[in-house]
Amino acid sequence: MSRIVHGKKLTDQKWLNLYDITWADDDGRKRHWQLASRRPDAKCISGAFSRPDAVVIVPYHIGRRQMVVTREYRVPLADVEYGFPAGLVDAGETPAQAAERELQEETGLIAGRIVHVGPAIYSSAGMTDESVSMVYLECDGSVSDAGNVGGEKIEVLFLDPAEARRLSASPNLKFDAKAWLVLTVYGHTGAPWPF
Repeated sequence: MSRIVHGKKLTDQKWLNLYDITWADDDGRKRHWQLASRRPDAKCISGAFSRPDAVVIVPYHIGRRQMVVTREYRVPLADVEYGFPAGLVDAGETPAQAAERELQEETGLIAGRIVHVGPAIYSSAGMTDESVSMVYLECDGSVSDAGNVGGEKIEVLFLDPAEARRLSASPNLKFDAKAWLVLTVYGHTGAPWPF
């Protein structure tokens, strides 16, 4: 059975680090894999898989009866990405608390009823051990960028199902994978979440 042998930290940065992981395959051959992690030790070494690193917030504005989507410049894409408000879970926070805080910081909107908090999930396990929890919630209020920090310039969009269907069908736009899936379903069913 495959197993982790040991890991070596290759960088020492604040938000993200690279690791070289030595692992043994099913035949006992030692192999190497490089990955990125937000943790002080890669999760495959520490075993700390239960707590998500970040939240992705799926907000539905109850006053407007529309899905809230963000549009933000992303350096690795050299372009804007359509997605949902998101952010890291601080020490001592639950995913729901992080979602409420991040929603207000990134959009100015106020979280209401939490509809569902998902488990830690992984979207790019070939490159990173980063996990997110999807938090579906209702929100209200007006948009403000007062909580944006650093180089953040987050545009907030409100989408009805027809607009979500049109945007998610565009081959020229760049989407966060999780947002694309949710918006595609919302665009075809009109339901903001599957619960």
